[in-house]
Amino acid sequence: MPRSNSDTLLLIEDTPSLQMIYKAALARAGYDVECYGTGADGLSAFRRLRSSIVLLDLMLPDRAGLDVMHDILRDEPQTCVIVITANGSINKAVEMMRAGAHEFLVKPFDDQRLIGAIENARKSLRHRPAISLVDLDAQVLPPFIGRSQPMLNVYDKIRSVARSMATVFVTGESGTGKELCAEAVHQTSARASGPFVALNCGAIPVDLLESEVFGHLRGSFTGAINDKIGAAAAADGGTLFLDEVCEMDLNLQTKLLRFLQTSTITPVGATKPRKVNVRIICATNRNPLEEVRQGRFREDLYYRLHVVPIHLPPLRDRGDDVNEIAERLVIQMAREEGQSFSGLSPRVRELFRTLPWPGNVRQLINVLRNVVVLNEGPLVTVEMLPPDLLADRPVHVDIPAEPQGLGLQSLRGRTLAEIERMVIEDALERHNNSVPKAARELDVSASTIYRKRDAWEKAEGQK
Repeated sequence: MPRSNSDTLLLIEDTPSLQMIYKAALARAGYDVECYGTGADGLSAFRRLRSSIVLLDLMLPDRAGLDVMHDILRDEPQTCVIVITANGSINKAVEMMRAGAHEFLVKPFDDQRLIGAIENARKSLRHRPAISLVDLDAQVLPPFIGRSQPMLNVYDKIRSVARSMATVFVTGESGTGKELCAEAVHQTSARASGPFVALNCGAIPVDLLESEVFGHLRGSFTGAINDKIGAAAAADGGTLFLDEVCEMDLNLQTKLLRFLQTSTITPVGATKPRKVNVRIICATNRNPLEEVRQGRFREDLYYRLHVVPIHLPPLRDRGDDVNEIAERLVIQMAREEGQSFSGLSPRVRELFRTLPWPGNVRQLINVLRNVVVLNEGPLVTVEMLPPDLLADRPVHVDIPAEPQGLGLQSLRGRTLAEIERMVIEDALERHNNSVPKAARELDVSASTIYRKRDAWEKAEGQK
């Protein structure tokens, strides 16, 4: 059965000898290929073929590869563009990845590397969902919680990068959820059915880190009593997440760079390399560029890893996300501990928004676990919070006072209708007479409060 036009690979490469080499390798693997030597001819052929996969040389005689790629993706946003570049132009290739390229190959590369890139692109196309208005809408991306604008920007970036093979470099303060970000990229990508392997480079002794990443053979060093599959091999077909990558020893950084360039690993004690198909995501709570300046991180490795940076905002910059996260966590923890918590008091909600949260979400989890274990609920109050948390609040921020007049003593002798009015009027006063805000706090519809107020005004007018 003949292939459709979209199954024909398009190769845009200006060196005739390389055209012949690449085309022969692809033909042996069963692919139909059309070759062109200029950007203009290649773009014209693309508009005729509508190829789903394009191999594009970075340097063309008539146009920059980046400009050609922009035209291709403008015509067909779902096309997988694989950039071919020389070693000295990796920065340009990284720029193209950020602009939407699926992957880049550094010359010289072998047939396996070329075929592997094509197979990765085909896999991405098979698993890529059709674009719809719902997909483009900035919604919360599990497992994250929060709808602040900084986080919506993060979700958009994750969705955008997930479709490619680009290396993702996640930065952010400790406790902001860098591993959650890596998991979200993995789960949103075509590799979601493959393994997700996380390795904390800062938690493993330097002399064991190479074995943990690349594995070892039995007898390769003292204590190596069995063969060990490293994290890179365990992640074959999926995603390898290297947390605290700036903690990696310089010698191991060299081997990681070779792994990124060749997609091969050599376990400690082995003589033959092994091919693996892995996407790399890394993270650090340091400034990676400063680590390069200080000579603690290889500059060439930095540029290979820092293709698509994603910065996670600290909790203090996420507005009311802190309360949405806290509400979800406290209910979950209450179930786990057999307690009856159902949420946060208004004082706590206001206080949480003002705290600096130096430990971010990890600190929030610790605080709420302490509260749920030591108290019964139903609401988290300021009095339940650990004293050291209150010491962290800015000096100019006072803890909001409790609403007055609603203690049990003040309710004695009141009818149910009177108590209901007191509660509603108290909520309105604390929210500057905003009916929608008061309704949200009391978990009633705004129309109910409007109706009650109209009834009270009519009753008072008849007196």
